[in-house]
Amino acid sequence: MSAPSIVAARAASRPMPWLIIIAGSLIAVLTFGPRSAMGFFQLPMLQDTGWDRTTFGLAMAFQNLAWGVSQPFFGAIADKFGTWRVLLMSGLLYALGLFLMSLGTSPLWLHIGGGVLVGLGVGSGSFGILLSAFARNVTPEQRSMAFGICTAAGSAGMFLFAPLSQGLISAYGWSDSLVYLGILMLLVPLIAIPLRGNSSSGITAASDYKQTIGEALKEALGHRSYLLLVAGFFVCGYQVAFITAHFPAYLGDLGIDARYAVIALALIGFFNIIGSLAAGVIGQRYSKPYFLAYIYIARSVAVSAFILLPKSPTSVIIFAIVMGLLWLSTVPPTNALVAIMFGTKHLGLLGGIVFLSHQVGSFLGVWMGGYLYDQFGTYDPVWWLGVALGIFAAIVHWPIQEKAVLRPAIA
Repeated sequence: MSAPSIVAARAASRPMPWLIIIAGSLIAVLTFGPRSAMGFFQLPMLQDTGWDRTTFGLAMAFQNLAWGVSQPFFGAIADKFGTWRVLLMSGLLYALGLFLMSLGTSPLWLHIGGGVLVGLGVGSGSFGILLSAFARNVTPEQRSMAFGICTAAGSAGMFLFAPLSQGLISAYGWSDSLVYLGILMLLVPLIAIPLRGNSSSGITAASDYKQTIGEALKEALGHRSYLLLVAGFFVCGYQVAFITAHFPAYLGDLGIDARYAVIALALIGFFNIIGSLAAGVIGQRYSKPYFLAYIYIARSVAVSAFILLPKSPTSVIIFAIVMGLLWLSTVPPTNALVAIMFGTKHLGLLGGIVFLSHQVGSFLGVWMGGYLYDQFGTYDPVWWLGVALGIFAAIVHWPIQEKAVLRPAIA
């Protein structure tokens, strides 16, 4: 048996690296939690400062755009210099951004702190970084499930930080609450110690196809299925970012008690845990492109029903449960497809480009939510655009081929 075959055989029989999985999952809880609770800070901040929703929406749009633009760069840095160094930056940037946002002295600090710096903190500590580290340390057979666990942990962050953030705001005000959340982010570098290593470490390093960054980019950007995946993930960002940032204010406009916004986002987070774990299992057994297409169709159906049917606390709860099951269930199969197509050597970079598309969608969803509301006095145009985009995403995912790119060495 050849050396690569021996390595592959040993890797296939390896147990799940639980220390790495647990550490990465805890980081996902911390990095995903505060940014998913930003909607709770909108109304009290605007009430104190006198700013309009466009101002807040633009800051959250900057946050999503900074996350997306930085993701490929942080992914490439993690691939080359190690995951822990990038996660160290994540904790520091995140904490500084939340502190500057807490000042509330001018829209500039809101946009720089809560927008750019928090976005960079999320970008350097989000799924793109964590899942790449997981992919290098698990077997291909374990990959989808490991991705599902990490994604579920991010969902748990949303579930935990929705009531936590609202409780802190009620007890200490929005400004002090942001400072306390920033202090929590300083735990990220400590928890990240087990995630040391770069693309040359882990069980997949010996079998990775050797490429430069330029060669990897040229190969990926010329691959039809990858480009379709990038286009489809844009829609995911638009849909979830709009709801995260504007759903509490939307329910307030309807006259529904504010506690149901907390309940709704907590339910989305809780059922997102179930949806993400289920996505990890389903993605391991069935066609990932078809599964993604069905998710986007289901989102469009759910949003259409919610908009057309009478609004009540009951309909809000049902909508939150359904959307929670579909919320981040796109992440495990999407990242698994990138790993299947190109391997793990440059997964941080290539997965980061997919997330960049996601965050461009997030930018538009958050910004358009505030802008169109101020123009028309309603969120309905943004909701219906999300429905149309969901149908578009289903169409572009259908022809994606779930197989490795053909390379000269393999051919």
